[in-house]
Amino acid sequence: MIVLFTDFGLTDPYVGQIHAILAQEAPGKPVIDLFHAVPGFDIRAGAYLMPAYTQRFPAGTVFICVVDPGVGSACQPVMVRADGCWYVGPDNGLLHIMARRARECETYAIRWRPSQLSASFHGRDLFAPVAASLARGDMPDSTPTTLTMPEGPAWPDDLAQILYVDHYGNGITGLRASSLSRNQHLKIGDQILERARVFADVPPKTIFWYENATAWLRSRLIRTTPPCGLACRLGIP
Repeated sequence: MIVLFTDFGLTDPYVGQIHAILAQEAPGKPVIDLFHAVPGFDIRAGAYLMPAYTQRFPAGTVFICVVDPGVGSACQPVMVRADGCWYVGPDNGLLHIMARRARECETYAIRWRPSQLSASFHGRDLFAPVAASLARGDMPDSTPTTLTMPEGPAWPDDLAQILYVDHYGNGITGLRASSLSRNQHLKIGDQILERARVFADVPPKTIFWYENATAWLRSRLIRTTPPCGLACRLGIP
């Protein structure tokens, strides 16, 4: 199967254009829209969210991963084979955390190019056809390489930051629940968050943190309090 993980959103035509290419190049292969709400242009958020949501797919799955504000630049396109799955996308840090946590990992620079390659939509013109080739069992022209380290400050193994807020008001962090003790308190601004196992364990309109179904840490936010925003950092008091 082919799985899409992007910041494209669903109100524009970009996801549909990706589906059109995959239908032509890999007919009959199931295509799953996993996540198109990665915060726009936020490579680091995408890098930490990806391992949380791609871990339960079977070996042989091909992921198209695109959060690429530098599309058209000198950033090389890559394919990463990690723990039996393929990840196709830009070498801009997006695949960094996933590759770091993989038990087995190989990286290839994509040398193949289509006859027509736009400067601004490599997801459609380059990554989608490459993913389709991999899903068919064909290896595109490529050479072994290594991923480029992300620029700026070091990226920790677990990121104490809210990266995305879903429509239920859950703030998804870059922390794995296993990195915290079960009675650990967290802090957002001046507010202390205690752990709860399920929503029913706390009164309505209470902010708390819990281990979600992917074993990552979420904080349950409420709209009547000052919003923390996507750049909100979590502290351990």
